[in-house]
Amino acid sequence: MTDYGHDLLFSANLIPSSEHPDTVVALAGLAEQAGLDLVTFQDHPYQPAFLDTWTLLSYVAARTSTIRLAGNVHPLPLRPPAMLAQSAASLDLLSGGRLELALGAGGFWDAIAAMGGPRRAPGAAVAALEEAIAIIRAVWDPPGEVRFEGEHYRATGMERGPRPAHDIGIWVGGYKPRMLELIGRTADGWLPSLPRLGGPDGLDRGNAVIDEAAERAGRKPADIRRLLNLGQELPAEQLAEIALAHGTSAFTLMTMDAGQIRRFGEEVAPAVREFVAKERAR
Repeated sequence: MTDYGHDLLFSANLIPSSEHPDTVVALAGLAEQAGLDLVTFQDHPYQPAFLDTWTLLSYVAARTSTIRLAGNVHPLPLRPPAMLAQSAASLDLLSGGRLELALGAGGFWDAIAAMGGPRRAPGAAVAALEEAIAIIRAVWDPPGEVRFEGEHYRATGMERGPRPAHDIGIWVGGYKPRMLELIGRTADGWLPSLPRLGGPDGLDRGNAVIDEAAERAGRKPADIRRLLNLGQELPAEQLAEIALAHGTSAFTLMTMDAGQIRRFGEEVAPAVREFVAKERAR
């Protein structure tokens, strides 16, 4: 049984449809009204049916006041880390500390290459992500200059800053051992999708790799938040069990249904919090 003790977060993951932009923004506002903690948006720049996620995040930040925001996840090969760090810090400042940063190493390589991005083998993609995280953290830590010479990224004397309004969490989506080890060494959170894991047992396997890597790096396993994209609505009792037995503390429901968003925020989230609080108090 693994419970890392993090506070629980509940989120909606919305499709950034370019055909229905008003609906996307309205559902983000509904998520805030329903009491959800976070709203996230897929980031596929090569998908013409989608809005640009960074533009959407900025627009939604201006139309909301309390809900936290994140991409789910940003494809690093099309988001250079130095610019990504400045964009994230700027939006965090403008939104009053409401942005989190979720990254992916890339995956749709034909589409990425078609936009002029690099085509990377799996090992190179993981190495590039680790370099990018180092640059992002350095940019967020002014004053001074960022000097980084990597195989995939370089920063040769750029000025650091701006500093975000709060300590932005860097969450990473990944499934294979090298990615999980990277998360244990360097990231603030693991963000997989339950359908791709094949069920809660996949969480245990991933947690074991992350925890071992964290300890080898001198970190505590609890330093890494465990997040989870849900493919469908699950009952509160099952989510509470996943939280207590498998360490997940943030649940994101992938939906474009207003009724599901309301139920998740107004009914499911409070029930899960109550159940987990009672078990933790024992």
